[in-house]
Parts: sequence; structure tokens; C-alpha cells
Amino acid sequence: MKRVHKGRGALTNPSGRFEAEQREAFDDGWGSLDEPVQKPATQVTNERSRSLITYNDSPDLPFDRSINPYKGCEHGCIYCYARPSHAYLGMSPGLDFETRIVAKPDGAEVLRKQLSKRGYEPAVIALGANTDPYQPVERELGYTRAILEVLLEFRHPVAVITKSNLVLRDIDLWSALAERNLGHVMVSITSLDRALARRLEPRAATPSRRLDAVRRLSEAGVPVGVLAAPLIPALNDHELEAIFEAAAAAGARSARYILVRLPHEIKQLFAEWLDEHYPDRAKRVLELIRTSRGGKLYDASYGTRMRGTGRYADLLAQRFDLAARRFKLRESLPDADGSQFRVPSSRGAQLGLFDDR
Repeated sequence: MKRVHKGRGALTNPSGRFEAEQREAFDDGWGSLDEPVQKPATQVTNERSRSLITYNDSPDLPFDRSINPYKGCEHGCIYCYARPSHAYLGMSPGLDFETRIVAKPDGAEVLRKQLSKRGYEPAVIALGANTDPYQPVERELGYTRAILEVLLEFRHPVAVITKSNLVLRDIDLWSALAERNLGHVMVSITSLDRALARRLEPRAATPSRRLDAVRRLSEAGVPVGVLAAPLIPALNDHELEAIFEAAAAAGARSARYILVRLPHEIKQLFAEWLDEHYPDRAKRVLELIRTSRGGKLYDASYGTRMRGTGRYADLLAQRFDLAARRFKLRESLPDADGSQFRVPSSRGAQLGLFDDR
């Protein structure tokens, strides 16, 4: 049964694709489906980590390693391509993904050990490539900040993509990294329409707060770019130019975009969401997605999974090129300097975190 839960994106909590049994609510005749449902609360469980850095060999990603302090994401973005990863934990990519968060409290300690291993070769680490490292639970837990402190201690290059203005809490660390050409930030802005953004991303920062994050990071000397993602046909794709204009005015130097991706269980979750919130255009949105994915709702082929194929995808790419040129967002963010990497002495990070020794 589908219900709108305040502050949550998914309407349902379907079983993951690896589960032997599939759950579905049904009317037993006793009116149980009409009873009020308790608001889903966020639950955080801890996980011990043997390794914190995850490596990939995807040819269409600009990084080969990443760190995710959290599994699941409280932002609740209905389109999130990471939702299916919760199925590996025996949980649902639906409501479970945004309410049952798995955290890594020993992340900083494990990372320090990994970076200290003989023969480690540094390269840019994408912080939160799967789920947002600055999601709401980070405000109290601080695991992302602890990881950043270690990366700065080791003078290790790092980049982050976030939808949260909580990144400003760590502006001291990002500024210190930027001074050494070790870090940059990409702020993801899906829509400038606050009402649409709230439905799409119920617990992410408002568009104005994200633009404020761009502005303040830029003023602090941190290289910052904007990611218009995901662009959803007939829903927010018309905002591409407006997003770039606002981000450029706030100080963004670079821009990227991604066409909406709907792997595995997200197809059902997104279709349910469309039927509930935008029934007048649901069919049109899905039709346009299919025209950009070879007749399917998703095609995972490397090289095209981020942008799609076909006439609509080609027009979107042309609009991106024109808008990026118009608003001077063609600049590439500086390549982080891995040559500064060093394993610090045993005296610890806190005594030498910001020094020049």
C-alpha cells in the first residue's frame, strides 16, 4: 500500500531483490489499511570496518576510489541511484534506505591505518560517492569530519559531492585542503523550485541554502562546482540554465549534469512517486526516459549511463554545452596534488594538522 510519509521520499518499503519472500500490504477486511501509520523514525546502527576505501574500475568515473561514511541516506531522494545497495544488507531500497542508516564510527581510525600501509599510492578520494556524507545524521555523529581530518593530516587529495549546507561546518578543513590544492567541492542542485525539491529530496537542504554553500565556499577560496543532477524529463530539465546561472552568480567555477538513473528497484519506487505527486505528467516523464535509454527505464552501459542516448539526450547535451559556456562554467576544477602525500609522525594529527612542516 502506498502512503505519503512526511519527510520521506519513498511511499513503500518493498523487499529487496535478493529476498526469498516479497511483502505486500493487503486489505484483510478489518480496516487495518486505513489505520494511522506511525511516522518512520531514523534508526542508526554501527558497522565495524575492515577497510574504508572502496576501489572501482569504471571507465566513466573520474575517480578510482571512494569513501562512504554511511550506508543509506536520510535525505530520502526518491531517484537516488544508491537505493538498490540497501538490498545487499537485507533491507528495502524503499523506506528502509532512508530510515535505517548504517554508520562507520571507526572510519577515521581504519583510514589512518590504510593510508599508513607501505606502498600506498595516493589519488583523489571521492567522499560519499554512493550516499551523502553530509546527510542529517552527520550533524551529531561527525564521522565525515573525522575522516576529513585524517585526509588533511596525510595531505591526501579529496573531493565531495553533497546536497547539504552542512559542508559549511567543515569549511576550515576544506579551506586548509584548498590552500594545498588538495580538495574541491561539488554542490548538487536538482531544482530551484523549493516545493519540487522538497518532494524530490525531502530532507536535503533547500535550494537557497545550497547556493549559499556555493557562495561561502567560493569566498573561502575552496574550488566549487555545481552538479545539476539528476535532470528528469518534463519535471526539472527545464531548469538546467537557471541552475547554472544561479550557481555561477554564487561563485561556482565548473558544472556537470546527469540524466536520471533508475536501476533495479528504483523503477518501481520512482513510478509510484510520480503517480502520487505528478499524475498529470507521469506517463510523459517515463516515456521520455525510455527514449533516452534504448526503450527501457535504465541502461547501465558505461559511457552513456550518465547522459543517455537518442534525440532527447542529445538536445540535453547541447543545452548543457551552451549554458556552461554562457555562464563561464567550462573551467575544470584543479587536479588535486597527490605529490604532497606523507605518512605523519606518531605524534598525531591534532598537533600538526595545519602546520607547514
